[in-house]
Amino acid sequence: MEGVHRPGPLAGGLAWLVAIYLVLPIGIVVPVSMTDQRFLSLPQEALSLRHYGTVLASAEWLGSIWQSFLIAVASTLIAVVAGTLCAIGCWRISRRSTDLIRGLMLLPIIIPSIVYAVGLYRYFARLDLLDSFAGVAIAHGVTGIPYVVITVSTALAAFDPRLEQAARGMGASLAQTLRWVILPRIAPGIVSGAIFAFIHSWDELVIVLFIASRDVFTLPRRIWDGINENLDPAMAAVAVLLVLFTTLLLLLDLTLRRRRDG
Repeated sequence: MEGVHRPGPLAGGLAWLVAIYLVLPIGIVVPVSMTDQRFLSLPQEALSLRHYGTVLASAEWLGSIWQSFLIAVASTLIAVVAGTLCAIGCWRISRRSTDLIRGLMLLPIIIPSIVYAVGLYRYFARLDLLDSFAGVAIAHGVTGIPYVVITVSTALAAFDPRLEQAARGMGASLAQTLRWVILPRIAPGIVSGAIFAFIHSWDELVIVLFIASRDVFTLPRRIWDGINENLDPAMAAVAVLLVLFTTLLLLLDLTLRRRRDG
């Protein structure tokens, strides 16, 4: 097409270099996870899947995976409900004050994680939520709200307000309009926000290090402690599984976006 600007070879080469730089660490983890050695290293004589077997047969690793999954599900529910209601409320009110509210909702991803974690530690200590499933789920849910607010607000920006007016004009209540008109139209944005909130909780480490100790041992923390105590290649196997799972979720989000745009 005429008038379409295409990047030159230099820009394309720089883009590929950046992509390779970002993917290279993941590319190294994969062969390390299949090493035939007892420590973190590249395979010496042959590829081995025994470290994956170690992970799948370990009660500690499986327990951390299950615990991380449950916390991610609970925190995602919190983030989706709170974030969706906040985005819809700001959209309906549509005043200057709502811009301030949206900005406040984004603070958990703007403030450095360690600063937020220190504040949570002091606050949760008074509420007796330290080292508890509920405490970690609430913390991850709050820090996951911005992802939902962003995606749902984007979906609402493309929503035709005349549909809501028509529903109200036909006698539908506010709850009915929300359930049958607004939510179905913005469902892709809600699902996208839920996916990102889930990934955030699934991979989060800093907050868990501050507010959890013995009873709550998520998968990222298990990997962190393993790095500090030993160099078991099982950690690389878990890292590969984490990358695969996260990639599948991102592909799901990409598929949903294409269906919505199509």
